[in-house]
Amino acid sequence: MSEFPPCPKCKCEYTYPSDGLLICPECFYEWNPEEVEAEDSSDTGSKVLDSNGNELKDGDTVVVIKDLPVKGAPKSIKSGTKVKNIRLTDGNDGHNIDCKIDGFGSMGLKSEFVRKA
Repeated sequence: MSEFPPCPKCKCEYTYPSDGLLICPECFYEWNPEEVEAEDSSDTGSKVLDSNGNELKDGDTVVVIKDLPVKGAPKSIKSGTKVKNIRLTDGNDGHNIDCKIDGFGSMGLKSEFVRKA
């Protein structure tokens, strides 16, 4: 067994060092093992949680937990509305869920106003 970590791209176990980098002999990917460890630890902070603290993932179904007003629409999204097949985003505009709601169309939601179904 190799003393070096497997390749992050193809998971090959036969990696070898060269000039401070690790190299994969199968896919020829070169990487700095210190940078990969830093990226792995930063990924833990990117989880999206619902109002109950459950982790959300792409494709999940959620339920809206309170009435949400919609700009330009005559009615709001009612509490209890089920939203299927959500997509998680980076949340630059404060909304970290993209979805399509029947009767309203595509929109962004904040994860704090939904719970996992």
